[in-house]
Amino acid sequence: MPLSPKVYTWLCGFFAALGSVTFGYDLGIIASVLPAPDFIATTGNPDSTAQGLVVGCLLLGAFASNIYVGSLADHVGRRAAILAGCLVFLLGGSIQAAAQSIRYMYGGRFLAGMGIGMLAMLAPLYQAEIAHPSIRGRLTTLQQFMLGIGALIASFIGYGCFHGLTGQAQWRVPLAIQLLPAVPLAFFILLLPESPRYLAMKGRNDEALQVLARLHAHGDIHDAFVVNEHKEILAQVRIEQQETRDAWAQLFLVKSNFRRLVLGIAIQFSIQMTGVSVIQYYAPRIFESIGIDTSTTLGLQSGNSVIALIGEALCIWYIDRLGRRRPFIWGNALSGLTFVIGTILIAVFPAEKGNQNASRAFVAMTWLFNLVFSSCCGPLSWAIPVEMFNSATRAKATAITSSAAWISNFMIAQVTPVAFDHVGWKYYLVFAICGFTNALFFWAFLPETKGIPLEELDAYFETVPLFVPGSKVYVPDGETREEELRQGKIMVPEGAETEDVYEKDKAVIEHVA
Repeated sequence: MPLSPKVYTWLCGFFAALGSVTFGYDLGIIASVLPAPDFIATTGNPDSTAQGLVVGCLLLGAFASNIYVGSLADHVGRRAAILAGCLVFLLGGSIQAAAQSIRYMYGGRFLAGMGIGMLAMLAPLYQAEIAHPSIRGRLTTLQQFMLGIGALIASFIGYGCFHGLTGQAQWRVPLAIQLLPAVPLAFFILLLPESPRYLAMKGRNDEALQVLARLHAHGDIHDAFVVNEHKEILAQVRIEQQETRDAWAQLFLVKSNFRRLVLGIAIQFSIQMTGVSVIQYYAPRIFESIGIDTSTTLGLQSGNSVIALIGEALCIWYIDRLGRRRPFIWGNALSGLTFVIGTILIAVFPAEKGNQNASRAFVAMTWLFNLVFSSCCGPLSWAIPVEMFNSATRAKATAITSSAAWISNFMIAQVTPVAFDHVGWKYYLVFAICGFTNALFFWAFLPETKGIPLEELDAYFETVPLFVPGSKVYVPDGETREEELRQGKIMVPEGAETEDVYEKDKAVIEHVA
């Protein structure tokens, strides 16, 4: 019995997200590498600033990759760009595992970061462009789920290697393991179908139709949904080509596009202001301040990774039911609340007081924060930006929004050790406040994008007012919109020649058949 089209498409997106396992693993494993005695000796006993730079070089590399990855994806295609990301990551990871000094670590982390930055941006981009409207959220939030798997693996391997190995193996083995997920992705990515939107942008309309049929109708190019979806894509691409040939100018000069770009940057920057990276990178130091040693912390982080994975699975389950807007708003508000309680605990019961109940309560708050973040904020920060833009601007726009994620992440990685040294627990007040200000900002300005076909989002954002609450703009259910497409209800952009689109689409079908 053949797989249903949605299951097949979901599996394609799942495989494309393998690169995010490396993302989560590399982010998570550094917490157990930095305290390893041989690593400290090999890297010349780095101080807090140097350790922050080891963490931060990964993020700088990811930021640098976003300078070119959008143009690369539009030039060579989504699959070939993912392959390039895998190769860059494998080179960087190898240098880290074989590092002979801290300079090797800087270089290896930077190159690995470039690969991770490419994969983190390209996976949800590819997933959004192959998905049915009704499952697009479930597909694009796979990015964070696979990141969670990587972080979970990192926490157990880091804990095991920290306690079970000594000498060089204690840190080289966990760094070498990060290479494994990228290998199958590099070998098999070109076997997946190319993005039909990319093919249409390149004028390869017959291939676009074949891919849509392969993804959404068991290869049947005469399927009504496929034919009408193809018409919408061709109409949208044609109007984009008529309006401008310069996607960069279109992003900044078209008011609706610039609004979406600002929202995407705000989404990615807001994620770092929840405090997630502080907990991820510096958990041993944070837990030490309330009386928990490094060994216990690494064990607790394994439990924390399990909780994160549960949260990410919940997000995949509900995202196409509840939408994007409300979970993102409530997730930010609740994450701020957990930081309020955690800050009070660490201020009133510091390590020297030895209050075990306070320590347990603090751990519970970090776990609750992680559950909220993983089920509401983290996955949506990658899912929302890739579905807001049209085909002409999507790759370049998400490269810019992803850059905001990496540069803000780097800022937090560098500032945190210094903040701990100078202001201690008061540093947590930043994240306690930002959780609530994030929620307020997105309540005011973030529209719902659930279930709207990618080709119809330009018209949607032209309709939704800047201040969203009370606007009462109709957002169709994804399943309903798919059924309307099967019945031939096509939302052709204003200015597109509908009959011309139809005739050319019919000619393509006859040619392919």
